[in-house]
Amino acid sequence: MTRVILRVSGTDRAKFLHGLLTRDVPETGLGYAALLSPQGKYLADFLTFQDGDACYLDVDAGLAPGLVQRLGMYRLRAAVAIDDSGMSVARGLGDAPDGALPDPRPGMGWRHYGATGETGDFDAARVEHLIPESGIELIPNESYILEMGFERLGGVDFRKGCYVGQEVTARMKHKTELRKGLGRVQGAVAQGAAITSGGKPVGTVHTVSGDRALAYLRFDRAEGMETAAGPVHLA
Repeated sequence: MTRVILRVSGTDRAKFLHGLLTRDVPETGLGYAALLSPQGKYLADFLTFQDGDACYLDVDAGLAPGLVQRLGMYRLRAAVAIDDSGMSVARGLGDAPDGALPDPRPGMGWRHYGATGETGDFDAARVEHLIPESGIELIPNESYILEMGFERLGGVDFRKGCYVGQEVTARMKHKTELRKGLGRVQGAVAQGAAITSGGKPVGTVHTVSGDRALAYLRFDRAEGMETAAGPVHLA
């Protein structure tokens, strides 16, 4: 796990982030949110928290430069500064050490800012609890957060008002039935394997843990599924 903890400071920080993120930064504890494109597609997801006179975004290191650039585009004349806090983070499953904060996503344990290290099988936890990961299930400029379970994970707030990509996300919520999305499969799974049914494409295997995996699926074809190695089924 390589993470960057971005610090967003300045008197306009709360208003600035409110107009951008899918969920506001909580006053206490950790939150989960994303930044979307104007077309409603995923750009980055992160854990959020406040401390003193700043808000913090705990983001995958590979997404951090693009996130800083995108936030800078929206800053305009707002009294906001965005920089790398230099802070480290540890995470684990099971008993949490003193000072750790619970990850708001189900089954994802705790995070301890200012510490380092990782304990626990997080791939197994993500498969068990249907948690997508940046760069694996979550693809910038391609994924839609509702297909990836963000409502169930508390990563989007439909009551907060406008944010970038809100119109598309709200339309998907209220006017369409999701035909594709993240699911859990079991059987002959290997990362990257194509899933078919009756010769028609159904989806792709992503994170694997034992004989189970996360997969991006067409739900209307999720019967009689198989990969080149053998049959799979919803788990």
